Amino acid sequence: MSTTTLSWDLGTGYDFFVSLYILHEPDEFGLRPSWAAGVRSRLPAEDRDILEQAQIVVHFPLSWIYELQDSKDSATVIWTLRQLAPDARLPALAKSSGMPAEVHDLLEGVAQRGSWGPEDQDSLRELYREYKAPTLAKKAESILDIWSNLSKFGERYLAALQVYREAFFAEEEERIRPALEAALQEAQQQAGELTFDVLIERVSRGVRFEDGLDVSELVMVPSYWITPLVVKQHLGESDSLGLLLFGARPEDDSLVPGAQVPDSMLRKLKTLADPTRLRILRYLSQETMSPAQLARRLRLRAPTVTHHLSALRLAGLVYLTLGEKKRKLYTTRSEAISGTFSTLEEFLSGESGENLEA
Repeated sequence: MSTTTLSWDLGTGYDFFVSLYILHEPDEFGLRPSWAAGVRSRLPAEDRDILEQAQIVVHFPLSWIYELQDSKDSATVIWTLRQLAPDARLPALAKSSGMPAEVHDLLEGVAQRGSWGPEDQDSLRELYREYKAPTLAKKAESILDIWSNLSKFGERYLAALQVYREAFFAEEEERIRPALEAALQEAQQQAGELTFDVLIERVSRGVRFEDGLDVSELVMVPSYWITPLVVKQHLGESDSLGLLLFGARPEDDSLVPGAQVPDSMLRKLKTLADPTRLRILRYLSQETMSPAQLARRLRLRAPTVTHHLSALRLAGLVYLTLGEKKRKLYTTRSEAISGTFSTLEEFLSGESGENLEA
């Protein structure tokens, strides 16, 4: 039984950054690319370019947002960043997004010199390879260019974030705030009724931690945009305090405003309409398996199997157990599959009460 103490946090500032990242990586999160491109197109070209560059190193700066005062909304994010010196803005967010200390130290040296050379590029690439981040290794030159002129980038980055807020997110946070508040209240109620492990499995929609979360205190934070995934991050210098960002979007809701078909149901149906994924679910309904075991059983390359498992996880159709040394084990979420067809029947019969007239 876990001895982890739970605490809670709430704020649309988390989704401010999560939404930016997902809008730039829509395929990874099952978001319609054309809609994501449409949102980005609301911004002037220069601001789009700055935000795209920033996504290389700023993903989910959870600990930075957690330390904000007051409401932790997008206005507070903008105000707090404005109080920082321009050259301190991006490093603060990047470090909070999990940038390794060695990478941070190297880039800090580049920032102090205001320039970089081939040896810096080689060192940065090697560091990212050590941390198994080949994508970032390929973007080392862009990262070094940013850090060699942090003051200018910091000014432009803050301006671009302000434009993004005005063009899209200020209205979006009003839409998602009630769902965040409802999800927090529901999770707090479940925390009083369920064991810790079952609670985590419930709010994460299928993630199990084989050896627990290895923290003495866990801050639970709902996120509309991250649904159905989770993000876990340590807070501060101590490994004893962690934060878990969990999905807060209702099953019958959609990320795209005004969409007539719920995201969750549509994603599940699309995922099931693939013979390889159906075979995977059949195997996983019989026994828990690792990606390597599935690859041998299916006689497919490991990256192909990983791709299909990611789609199944994104659709909430499998349980994912995380073990030592990043070991991953999967099994079928049979209740999610049966629930999909129940939801479909309700949708087709109009029992959801949704008006589909144009």
